[in-house]
Amino acid sequence: MAIGGDADASAWLVEHADGSDDPRVVTMAAVIERRPSSLARAQSIATTVRNRQVVAIALAHLSDEHDLVDALARDHLVDHPDSLIVAWIASGGASRALPDKTGPP
Repeated sequence: MAIGGDADASAWLVEHADGSDDPRVVTMAAVIERRPSSLARAQSIATTVRNRQVVAIALAHLSDEHDLVDALARDHLVDHPDSLIVAWIASGGASRALPDKTGPP
């Protein structure tokens, strides 16, 4: 599971994101790669309020808007306590589990 830091799962998500019609896959890949621009596609294929909220939370996370992530995640998790992606982002796990893409390779 990519959320748990599994490198193979993360690589699978990144590899399959471009061809996926699942906004969760596209969103996870964007978070893993730290590419907010990839979230435009996720938003365009997110057809449910739940998925649109996940994309918005991921965008706030990638934009370092911590207070917004906290507020949106709290509201989202009240209605969707099983949302592992949002819990992972809100807990800071997404930041801790992934290598820093700003430094040297």
